[in-house]
Amino acid sequence: MALILFLAFVPVSFAQNSGKNSQYGMIFDEMMRFIKSYYVEDVDEQTLFEGAMKGMFEAIGDPYSVFMTEKEMDALSDTTTGQFGGVGLYISKHYGDTSFDQEHLPYVRVVAPIEDTPAYRLGIHAGDYIIKVGDKSTETMALDEVTEMLRGEPGTKVTVTFLRGDNITFTYEIERAIIEVPSVKSDIIDKNIGYLRIIQFTPTTTDKVKEALENFSKKRIKSLVIDLRSNPGGVLDAAVDIADMFLDDGVIVSTKGKVASPSLNHVYRASKKTKLSKSIPIAVLIDKGSASASEILAAALSDNGRAVLIGETTYGKGSVQQVRALGKDGFKLTMSKYYTPKDVNINKVGIPPAKEVKDRELTEDEKTSYKKLIEDYRIQKFVKENPKPSDLQIDTFIQQLKSEGIVLEDRIIRKLIRNELNLSLDNPPVYDLEFDIVLQEAVRMLKAGEISVK
Repeated sequence: MALILFLAFVPVSFAQNSGKNSQYGMIFDEMMRFIKSYYVEDVDEQTLFEGAMKGMFEAIGDPYSVFMTEKEMDALSDTTTGQFGGVGLYISKHYGDTSFDQEHLPYVRVVAPIEDTPAYRLGIHAGDYIIKVGDKSTETMALDEVTEMLRGEPGTKVTVTFLRGDNITFTYEIERAIIEVPSVKSDIIDKNIGYLRIIQFTPTTTDKVKEALENFSKKRIKSLVIDLRSNPGGVLDAAVDIADMFLDDGVIVSTKGKVASPSLNHVYRASKKTKLSKSIPIAVLIDKGSASASEILAAALSDNGRAVLIGETTYGKGSVQQVRALGKDGFKLTMSKYYTPKDVNINKVGIPPAKEVKDRELTEDEKTSYKKLIEDYRIQKFVKENPKPSDLQIDTFIQQLKSEGIVLEDRIIRKLIRNELNLSLDNPPVYDLEFDIVLQEAVRMLKAGEISVK
């Protein structure tokens, strides 16, 4: 089950009596009565109902189809509308094969941190696992249980233990805050390259992207970078509308369901109303944290020849959920799949970049050094003691680490320091051209004319 979802909301009630005359419906009713009558202690009927519904959805085996209590429905609404109380993480959990590998551990996984939130400022990454909340292991917890433990009143604290990679564990006491989900940030690189970071697709994202593009037009940019890294997705309409700002023809995305319904089977096509000149080349940055709606936008621009994808293969979420009410409770059910303009469903596969750019794999010795830095909180301690470190202080710190046996490259340590410094700022830089090698390559390709306009 996942909290970061490609969402198509359908605010209609679900008929609750459709199965009462069936054999299964009668058995369900009989079991409810039997348990209430004969179980040795009193049992709340709502508890039995919720347990049965949760089990029914888990039996489907789809991580994105889930029964939701009233509280969970409210939490989902908070997430998609943009404000709630918590630590600032989008999380998911894999259900299925118990022979877990590193991609599918039996814990809750961080799909992406929400930018400018407590968890983000602590440096939690996409792909980290939450293995404990307080003193409770999350190994057998359902996603909603972990979510409930992470959320709470702003100002209260929760202790969370994370796993990164194979064996790096670290624990933070995180103070909850009002999480206002940011959706768009923008800036200008080298006076004529627009930089547009779409953090998540919410109902307000379309207007914010439009404002950024209007500003870029006033600044007469010559090229554009759209950064979708660690964007977990969001609202379908926002992704479609934003893609339409760059395309004047062609398919944006199509959805296909089992039931012959226009709401489940639809082809979204571009209109003529573009917001950016077709003469401006576009680079789109993607990574393993780019999911759902961000994959739709990336595929729409790439398949239609409007942009070049740079970075890493995306997350791979190619299904569409609808949310429906069930009294005060509700459910989220996968009712169709989406297909790229080239009629490809990328579920569990992802979208590969045209140009792969990523940091090289660390050697075993480097992993050991990295593990030590993380678990000993060395970077955080250095930044706390030196909130505005000079080059000399950084050089001295690096030499000290190396004298202790740390074998990481200077560049990697400097990047860790820069990231930690940025996380402590109320208004961190929108981009980091010094250490962001994916952005560096995109800028180089745009300046060299290697990204053509069709």
